[in-house]
Amino acid sequence: MARTLATALREAAVALTPSSPSPRLDADVLLRHVTGCSPADLVARAERILTDDEARRLDALTTRRRAGEPVAYLTGEREFWSMTLKVTPAVLIPRPETELLVERALAHVPADARWTVADVGTGSGAIALAIARERPRCRVIASDRSPEALAVARANAHQLGIANVEFFEGEWLEPLGKLSPEMVVSNPPYVRADDPHLNEGDVRFEPKGALIGGADGLDAIRALAQQAFACLMPGGWLLLEHGYDQATAVAAILTEAGFCEIACHRDLAGHDRVTECRAAPTGC
Repeated sequence: MARTLATALREAAVALTPSSPSPRLDADVLLRHVTGCSPADLVARAERILTDDEARRLDALTTRRRAGEPVAYLTGEREFWSMTLKVTPAVLIPRPETELLVERALAHVPADARWTVADVGTGSGAIALAIARERPRCRVIASDRSPEALAVARANAHQLGIANVEFFEGEWLEPLGKLSPEMVVSNPPYVRADDPHLNEGDVRFEPKGALIGGADGLDAIRALAQQAFACLMPGGWLLLEHGYDQATAVAAILTEAGFCEIACHRDLAGHDRVTECRAAPTGC
């Protein structure tokens, strides 16, 4: 039976209600993805009939979403910092709260700076590309241990036409060699290995290596603190995203590593989310 855009949207939302926290939004995104319609089209052309191919694709994507697959993996893209990024199951799905990490980084990098900024564990390249676009004179180094993730990040840089980013494969800061950046940023794995949320929602489908930070969730942050303190320029900045309940532990790790000017910033939900610190040139 032929379906209009309005009918398809309503039926998809109903089908997703038992399994999705945002069925109407998910249905809207999936329908626009298969039809190429804009949000305005769904209203203005509500009586347009779906083609047989569009109907089949929508049904298939709705079924996969009902099974829990993230919408971003179904459509292959996610918006971040006003950029449309390609995403695949090889990378974490960029989240709005991570934009705070970009905001804090830009607060320290002068608009005309020619700094070297390293984004460690770059994944889709979201953080590196946002900083590179906002600070075009900077040299941005994006590293990841996953070649599949780096392929996604490179594709995003090419698609967005951002040329001041270089990509390196390796563990944390090791690919930088003797390079001394003015800033290191990272959204590292910080979820505890036994966190029950790993078995819920979209997270079930995301790469575990980019999520789990050991028994207490802090293994990667410990490694980054040591490596960053050793390689940063004197006075350089380290900025880390972390869990809402990890700020105190992260501050202790950074203090032990030798950092100064440690400050935590909250996301829009009021949760501790990003801690920044400085490798002071004269010691703490």
